[in-house]
Amino acid sequence: MFQVKAKKSFGQHFLKDNEIANRIASTLDGYPTLPVLEVGAGTGMLTKHLIEKEKDLTVVEIDYESIAYLKEHFPQLKGRIVQHDFLKLDLSKIYNGNFCIIGNYPYNISSQIFFKVLDYKENIPCVSGMIQKEVAERMIASPGNKTYGILSVLLQVWYDIEYLFTVNEQAFIPPPKVKSAVVRLTRNNRKQLNCNEKLFKKVVKASFNQRRKMIRNSIKSLLTEDSSLPDDPIMTKRPEQLSIEQFEQLTNLLEPLVSKA
Repeated sequence: MFQVKAKKSFGQHFLKDNEIANRIASTLDGYPTLPVLEVGAGTGMLTKHLIEKEKDLTVVEIDYESIAYLKEHFPQLKGRIVQHDFLKLDLSKIYNGNFCIIGNYPYNISSQIFFKVLDYKENIPCVSGMIQKEVAERMIASPGNKTYGILSVLLQVWYDIEYLFTVNEQAFIPPPKVKSAVVRLTRNNRKQLNCNEKLFKKVVKASFNQRRKMIRNSIKSLLTEDSSLPDDPIMTKRPEQLSIEQFEQLTNLLEPLVSKA
């Protein structure tokens, strides 16, 4: 059916269901005038629906076989195919204004893709597409949930996240071993954090890297040796219990104590 062989090293599972591809493409219907960057176009199943919707489309693809296929089957993309590793790509060299991102994302780097989106959050009002169901559930998880973690907190700070629908394994060639889900992230109204943003990220990551421990133990790696922890109830909580606002509070409590090295 395809002239492109799915490569495990790229985390490729090619979508074969036209209806699902159209539903994914429709997740950006609320942004009819913004250019769209598709990540990992593969065999163009999603690409063709974006072209039909007359999107101002550029695709990023690392697989030379996929690129050859796309050039042959989608002449409309002439000059619009970027052969590159998305994670290493400077998106400011492609767009100097706002744009949307969409894709059937490679499963082996899906979390990293969304973390990269955060580096350009002021220019990406919407990002949508298909990922592993498990990752989608982590994205939308709330405090107190076992799947609530680094991905949940850092994405929810800046984006409202919708779990749109589940996709079964049989919709792909080859079928993955997990179910998939389509999500949409829409930039929220938050302009800045009420704390040091760089330190906030470090605090969130340090806390969840030892998620079974109380905060007072999990954040020790960030502190100077002679630091004495503040006497605050937040120190006796575990990271999955903390809201975004409480992580902001924690960051402010720790800032005077953090090692500058």
